Amino acid sequence: MERILRGCRRRPAYAGVAAALAAALSAGPLPTATAAPAAPAEPAPTGGGLVMVLDSSGSMADDDGSGATRIESARAAVGTVVDALPDGYPTGLRVYGADRAGGCTDTRLAVPVEGLDRGRIKDAVADVKPKGDTPIGYALQQAARDLPERPPGALGHRSILLVSDGEDTCGTPDPCEVAAQLGETGGAFGALRIDTVGFQVGGRARDELKCIAEKGHGAYYDAPDADALARQLQRAARLSADGYRFRGDPVEGGLGRGGAADVAPGQYLDSIGAGETKWYAAELDAASAADFGVTAVPQPGVPVAYGDGIELELHATDDYGTRCDARDGHFEQDEGAQPLTGAVSRIPSAEGGEPCDAAGRYLLSVHRTSAAGSDRARWPLELAVGQEEPLRAGVTPAQSETDYGPAGDEGAGLPTSEPEDITGGTGFNDAKAIGPGVWRDELLPAQTRFYKVGVGWGQQLRYRVEFANEPTLDGAAGVSSFAATDLYSPGRAVVGDGPFSSSRSYYGEPVAADLGTVPVSWTNRYETATEVVPVRRGGEYYLSVSLGPEAARFAQNTAIGVVLRVDVLGQEKSGPRHGAPAAAVDGGGGEDGGKGGKDARAGADEESSDSVLPLAGGIAGGVLLAGAGAAFVIVRNRKRRPAGEAPAEAAAGNGVRGGW
Repeated sequence: MERILRGCRRRPAYAGVAAALAAALSAGPLPTATAAPAAPAEPAPTGGGLVMVLDSSGSMADDDGSGATRIESARAAVGTVVDALPDGYPTGLRVYGADRAGGCTDTRLAVPVEGLDRGRIKDAVADVKPKGDTPIGYALQQAARDLPERPPGALGHRSILLVSDGEDTCGTPDPCEVAAQLGETGGAFGALRIDTVGFQVGGRARDELKCIAEKGHGAYYDAPDADALARQLQRAARLSADGYRFRGDPVEGGLGRGGAADVAPGQYLDSIGAGETKWYAAELDAASAADFGVTAVPQPGVPVAYGDGIELELHATDDYGTRCDARDGHFEQDEGAQPLTGAVSRIPSAEGGEPCDAAGRYLLSVHRTSAAGSDRARWPLELAVGQEEPLRAGVTPAQSETDYGPAGDEGAGLPTSEPEDITGGTGFNDAKAIGPGVWRDELLPAQTRFYKVGVGWGQQLRYRVEFANEPTLDGAAGVSSFAATDLYSPGRAVVGDGPFSSSRSYYGEPVAADLGTVPVSWTNRYETATEVVPVRRGGEYYLSVSLGPEAARFAQNTAIGVVLRVDVLGQEKSGPRHGAPAAAVDGGGGEDGGKGGKDARAGADEESSDSVLPLAGGIAGGVLLAGAGAAFVIVRNRKRRPAGEAPAEAAAGNGVRGGW
C-alpha cells in the first residue's frame, strides 16, 4: 500500500498582498463589532430555528464597566444579532430571572420561535428588568421545548444560544447534565447545538458555561466587554442560521457488509457515529465510471483531533472482495471541526480485464475515526452517487494534460478588477456560482463557504483567496488560526495541491491561499498525480474557503473579509475527443458559472453518453480506480498544519497503470 499525503507547503510571502487586499477591501467596510453585517439573502430551510436564552438575573443590573448596565449592553447586542439574521429565520427569545426576586423556575418564553420578527424581539428585550436567580439548567430544558418539532424530511439546524454573566444558582437540574441529555437526543439531523456566551465571567461560572457548550456540541465564547458581547452573539447566531443545507433522500447504511443499503445514481442522507462504519451497495455495469462523493458535516468548531475524519473504501464483490479504491479525509488540525469531503470511484481500466472492471454489485464503506477527547455527536453524511458513461464508439480522447503551464507560477496573472460583493453557499447544494473576476465575501471563525466555477474541456481553473488584514484584540498576540481553501471536482473528489499552498497560518495579517487545476482532459483519469486525476471532465468545480475557530480569540470584527481572484484559462473545446474544435462562446462568467460549464456539458453530450446527475450542479466525475487486483492508494485530503511546520512529502505514485 502506498499513501500520498497532501502536505502544507511553505511558500514565500506574496509581493503586494497587503496592498492588493487594502485596495480590494476598501471599496466597502468590513463589519465591526457593533455594526451588523448584511443579513444572508435566503431564509434557512424548514425544521430549524434558534432560541436565545438571556440571563436577566439580579447581577445583570450591575455596571459593565462602560457606564452602562450589563442588561443594557445585552439589549444592544441582541439588537445587532437580529439585524444580522436572515429574513424569516425562526428565532425566539427566552429569559430567566426576570419576573421574581427569587425562584428556580423563573423563566419564560418572551418571543416564540417563529419567523423572525426583529421589532418584537427588540421590544421584549427592552422590557426585561433584572431581578432574580440564575436557573440555567431549568431554562435550558424549557428552551429545548421551545424549538419547533422537525417536520418529516426537514433538515434545518436547531440551536440554543445562552448568554449568562454567572453560574447556575439553583444546583438542580445540573446545567452540564441537561446539556449532555439534550445533545444525545434526536440523532444527527435532530440534535441540538448549544452555544454559550460568558459576559464578564471567570472561574467556576466560565467553566460551567464551557461545559454546557461542550456537552451541547456547541462553542463557548468569552465576552469581557459590551463590544465583545455583540460580536460573539452575532457569530454564534449566524453560524446557526448559515448551517450546511443538505439535500437528498434518507437512507440507512448497514453496519456490516451483509446489511449494505442499496443506492443508485442520486443523492442521499445518513449519519455516522464515532468509530462507526456504514455500508452501501450499488449495481455497476462494465463500462461506466461511477463516483461516490461523501461529505461529513460535524457541528462547526466542535473539538476534534488531528486524525479525526472519514475513511472511504470501494470493493468489488468478487471472490476476493477486491478493493477498488480508497480515500480518507482527516482534519489534520485540532482547532475545531469543519465539513469533510472525499470521493472514491470505479473507473474501468484502459485495457480492461481487471477485477474492478466487471459488472456487478460494489460495496462502499464509510468509517469515522474519532479520538477519545473529540466531540461525540453523530455526523450527518451526504452521499452523492454519480454515473459517467464511456465515450461513444470511435471517439479517440485527447491526450492527458499534466502540466499547469504558466498558471502554476506564483506570479501568474489573476484578475485585478474592482471586487463584486457576494455571499458564498453553505455547501455543495447552494454553492455560489461565480466566474472569472474578483469577488469579495466575509467569513466567521469556524465557517466554511462554498463557490462553484464552470470549467470546460481543455480549460484550467486558477484562483487565489486573500484573507484580510484584521484588527486584533488587545492581549491576543501570538494567537493564530488557519486560513484555507479546498478544490473539488464535479464528483466531489479533492483536487491535489500541486505547486500551490492551500492552507496558511493566520494571525490577522494578510495571507493568501492558492489552488488551481491542470487543463481538463478525459484521459487524465489514467495518470497518477493527485492534482491531475480528478480533472477528468468538464463541469462545475467547487471551491471551499475556511477560517479556523481560533480566529474568534483575536479578530476584532465579527467576520473577516476575503477576496477571491478567479480565472478560467485556455480556449474551451467542444468535447473530450482528440482534435475537438473550439466550443461556441456563451458569454461565460457570473451566475452562468464561468466560461466552461454549459458548453463543456454540451460538448460531452456530442461525444459520449454521459449520465450526469442533476444534483449539486452535476455529480458525475471523481477519482480514479487503482489498477490491477488489490493495488490501491489512500489520499489524505485535509491539511491544516500551520505554515511553519514541516510538511509531509507527497509520494511519487504507485506505478500501477490507472492508479492515483
